[in-house]
Amino acid sequence: MRQIKLIVFDMAGTTVKDQNNVHLALQTALHNFGINVSIIQINPLMGYPKPLAIKMLAEMSNVSLSEDMLNSIHSKFVDLMIEHYTIHPDIAEKDNAKQVFAQLKNKGIKVAIDTGFSRPIADTIFNRLNWLKGEDIDYSVTSDEVKQGRPYPYMIFKAMEYCNIQSVEEVMKVGDTSSDLEQGTNAGCKFVVGVTSGAFAKSELIKYPHTHLVETLNQIFEILG
Repeated sequence: MRQIKLIVFDMAGTTVKDQNNVHLALQTALHNFGINVSIIQINPLMGYPKPLAIKMLAEMSNVSLSEDMLNSIHSKFVDLMIEHYTIHPDIAEKDNAKQVFAQLKNKGIKVAIDTGFSRPIADTIFNRLNWLKGEDIDYSVTSDEVKQGRPYPYMIFKAMEYCNIQSVEEVMKVGDTSSDLEQGTNAGCKFVVGVTSGAFAKSELIKYPHTHLVETLNQIFEILG
């Protein structure tokens, strides 16, 4: 039986603390362009590439966005997120994530991060938390670096390619949203693990395809055995 050689973690809500900060930034960016949506409407789209989420939220309000308008709203969202992750005093990792990464690497398991954010936001978070490529994590991939983000599996495949992982039977996907679970399932990962302390509660995540649900990151070691 193949052993896990790579774990692909989500960012906000999974390894990075989030208190509806992403929701609020999306809501504000849309509101600035005259589109009003609720947090409840936004939540199911957490984990999706943010331009796609913006387009879908606009459609919920019966607004058809031009490409220029979509880009403008996304640009505002990126600015808000970079400002938040740069100056907010409460930015922190979840569940001793850095220590979890170190334990996994000591076991010979590679650690990758994937995210619905674009690269500028992801790098702002890495810098703020002092997560270093080659030390704390082996690789990161953002939704703007693949043809299609979640729930498509391409970010996982890109991480596999970089880390020289031959089979999805050697991969675990960990995330806190429905799109994370769908992404891991679509990729064919051996383990698809939902984190119930993020954007989606256990009662919500359990409805989506998964192999395990955990509350904290340390529980993945129980799955690994």
